[in-house]
Amino acid sequence: MRALSNLGALLCFSFHFLSGAAIHASEAGVVDWHKPLIGDALTGNPTLSPVFHRLGEADESTKSYILTATTSNVLAALHPENGTIVVATVSGTGGATIRLLDISSGDLLLEQQLHKPEAGRLLEPDNTGVSLAFDSDRANVYALTNGHTVRRILTTTGQLQWGWTSPDQSSLVIYSTLVPTSSAVYVLGLAKSFASYTLHVTALSPSDGSIISTADVPSSITDGPQSVFALRKAGNGTEAVRAVWLEGGSIRSVNLTPELKEKPVPVKGAVYQEIIDAGLNDHGVFVALKDDGSGRVIKINEEGTGLKVIWEFADSAKATHYTASMYTGGFDMDGYPYIGRVFWSHAYKKASAHIFAPHLAEGKGLVTGYTFPFETGVHGIIANVALDTAHPEEYRVIGRLVVTTTTGALQLWQYDQLQWSREEGLANIQVAEFVELPEKKVIASGGGEEKETFIDRLWRQLAEAQDFPEYAVNFAKRFVTGSYESVSGPVAPVSNTTALVRDTFGFRKVLVVATTRGKIYGIDSANGEVVWSRVFGLGWAAEVGARIFPVKIFTTRTVSDGDTPQVVLVTQRRANNGLVDTVLFHIDALTGEDARYASQDNDVLQGFDAIAGPLVEAFLLRDAGAKYVVLFDEFLQAHIYPDTPGNLESFSSSIPSLHFALRTGRPGAGRLTGHRLSLDKEFTGKHVAHPSWTQSLPDDEDIQAVITRPYEPVASYGKVLGNRTTLYKYLNPNVVAVLTSSTSTCGVYVMDTAKGTILYHSILPAPGGICDIKTAFTENWLIYHYYDDEVGLDQAKSYRVVSVEFYEGSRIDEKISSSDISSYSNETTSISVFEQSYIFPRGISAIAATSTKFGITSREIIVAGENGVIQAFPRRFLDPRRPKRKPTSEEQEEWLMQYDPIIPDDPKRVLSHTYKIVHSYPEHQVARTQKIITSPALLESTSLVFAYGLDLFSTRTAPSNTFDVLSENFNKAQLVLTVAGLALAIIVTKPMVRRKRLRERWYD
Repeated sequence: MRALSNLGALLCFSFHFLSGAAIHASEAGVVDWHKPLIGDALTGNPTLSPVFHRLGEADESTKSYILTATTSNVLAALHPENGTIVVATVSGTGGATIRLLDISSGDLLLEQQLHKPEAGRLLEPDNTGVSLAFDSDRANVYALTNGHTVRRILTTTGQLQWGWTSPDQSSLVIYSTLVPTSSAVYVLGLAKSFASYTLHVTALSPSDGSIISTADVPSSITDGPQSVFALRKAGNGTEAVRAVWLEGGSIRSVNLTPELKEKPVPVKGAVYQEIIDAGLNDHGVFVALKDDGSGRVIKINEEGTGLKVIWEFADSAKATHYTASMYTGGFDMDGYPYIGRVFWSHAYKKASAHIFAPHLAEGKGLVTGYTFPFETGVHGIIANVALDTAHPEEYRVIGRLVVTTTTGALQLWQYDQLQWSREEGLANIQVAEFVELPEKKVIASGGGEEKETFIDRLWRQLAEAQDFPEYAVNFAKRFVTGSYESVSGPVAPVSNTTALVRDTFGFRKVLVVATTRGKIYGIDSANGEVVWSRVFGLGWAAEVGARIFPVKIFTTRTVSDGDTPQVVLVTQRRANNGLVDTVLFHIDALTGEDARYASQDNDVLQGFDAIAGPLVEAFLLRDAGAKYVVLFDEFLQAHIYPDTPGNLESFSSSIPSLHFALRTGRPGAGRLTGHRLSLDKEFTGKHVAHPSWTQSLPDDEDIQAVITRPYEPVASYGKVLGNRTTLYKYLNPNVVAVLTSSTSTCGVYVMDTAKGTILYHSILPAPGGICDIKTAFTENWLIYHYYDDEVGLDQAKSYRVVSVEFYEGSRIDEKISSSDISSYSNETTSISVFEQSYIFPRGISAIAATSTKFGITSREIIVAGENGVIQAFPRRFLDPRRPKRKPTSEEQEEWLMQYDPIIPDDPKRVLSHTYKIVHSYPEHQVARTQKIITSPALLESTSLVFAYGLDLFSTRTAPSNTFDVLSENFNKAQLVLTVAGLALAIIVTKPMVRRKRLRERWYD
């Protein structure tokens, strides 16, 4: 059987998180959803790329797992049957700690610190100088770290058996490969010479780590460590080990013995351009590419004295009608090796797989080939392939492939059938936006009712009439039983339709997210399912290669505009030739279709080159129902999209009131510079922005972020106090928050971008010279979180959160109408600031404030804690006006509580419930959240929440409870019976009253 791979040995780094209780455990998976991810699988490295690993012996039942390391620094094992996570854990850095995990359960078997993390060496490529290998009985593991230190560790106890450090720890010799045998432990590395590298080998004693011999093998290697590896072959009671490398178009190898006295020998017969480690080194097999691209399979000969070619794949040379081939190795349950070749055919628009079995056909080798319908327009280009095989009959080989794509997808194909697909590119979301869904009747009519013709309306009403019987039955059932839709229940899809339509309470929306892996997705916010996805086209840069980096996303058309919603994604395209362009993608949010109709639905999504150069700033303007994107190029010229006559006219009329600030200045001498647009167009036909003010920061202070307030409704422009006076909110639309950093301090500023006035400034500590400030800014409320490492009288190290509120004027009842006042009025600086600091329970990675439809509901702060939970904190806990004494009766009318410096860590406020992602993760964890966004539902009481990072999580929260719907315990049947009884009593008593009054008239 195959020995445990390096990746299996590397599956050994732990992940520690705290835990907390949920609000209601029964709501987990009902009002929310969680999508655990592992990140983009690493490619190009056989020890870290996806690989099948089989547990069990050849004569017993076996079970396979898919092992992989990812760009998110996660090591994971997946079930091949359905792609679910068996175990996943975050690794360390610098080779500091080795941990051994049980693949099937995730249990930690061994943990041993090898050296302090700060002692790690940074080598290029990043996998150089690190290697792990087990001995034959897996009783010991050998670890190479920092390119010069080898340790032997007992796997059962973690005890260090011995350690060896190279006498030459300079950069002249870097070791990268370990090969343990019963007679010696061979350490292979490269020694730097004048124009190339020389293969350097050291043989250590397996018992005590002493040097048996060391030698420089005559060689001239130019391609670095990736062109050197070791092969092993066991047989007849002996074990042959050969070092193989590529040198000047020739493959050379040398037999490794403890004395290191053998001479290198070449492989004759062809000129080679590359050798490929297919993961079959322990079976003495690898792949070599000839100068024309043809792939050859080469192995150690039977005598172990050299290498021989055993197969050449037909039609594998470079050609225009198919892509370059990818090669990988795999095994069957009996441990026999196989070589797979995968390529994409431009002619057939399908992928092809050829599997070579060296041991079949009486040892002559057998090739099986087939095609599978991989959709490159949907998933990108195949970047890596892993192979697993079965041999049920003599001349039949069944293969299954794990395909890694450039967009981050991880797929398993069995023959030509896709078994499952994981969109791991979602672990790299750069921008996200909630988009409201239309009602069903709008979808059916294809637009708003005002655009319907008589025939369209007739057909729509006939179609709706088909649902009348079902509606009547449901209405009767609801009327009798009171079983209406529940705000605490799941969002059920609308019957008889597959389109994305709104639910009763507006909990269902589409999440449009764009990733750095060149793909955009539409996600159903009700269940987390991907409803559509598109791969970004590269435009002219497809000829030279490029990457698309999302910058911002804007909703330019909503359902209230009378048609299907649309979004505009602003990206930067960085071509491999160094050119940078600004590209826009205009997308139908419901279907993912190109709103410009420049791309086919089954093809890549082509963008619009808005600026031939880099982007400086972009924002969305709203004016009298019009929504359009304004972009500024490196010359500060304004570009409008869509550039319709109405949008251009609206933009021209808005210019006098537009102000924005940009970061300027060199590093270490940061400045914030305000800009205004010229009223007249320049000779280029564009309006150009010019500086209007400059605010220089202290020396050695750089701007980290400029945070603007979100566009959202304001329900109340003031706060009525208990004594019936009013504090009016400071709602100047030109205000921004600015975060700065220096070597010793961090800064928080609030500035007016119209004049550059500093309205608020706070200086914070920078622990270790790092500024990690998390900020939320909404209405007149600024809240920021940081770590204070200063120790003094009545002060200890702790996480702090500061709550700041801004009000108009210098005293109560002073109103300056900050939301409408002229930008040049002196009254814009007349403000009152209330500020208070609190001790926060823990560090956080993201923070956001809830948002509701009309802004009436009290706000909550949603945070992603370092313990992996998403938690809500009511605003009243963070009110900066909380008195430091017992509240008066007037203050109690405002619901003010007495000040307590510690914010309570209430586990009942945890929104992420009791999810258990994988065995090695604690419960309640939503891993590595980077950002949280919120969006209003149709119910004023409810706000939707979406957190993304490594994992995805979405829920809904009601900060003031669901005051706008009846309680689920409301007894409608009793109400109906009471009303019916009263109606019956009226019917019965009405004639009696009439007769009584008639008799009274006769007697009168």
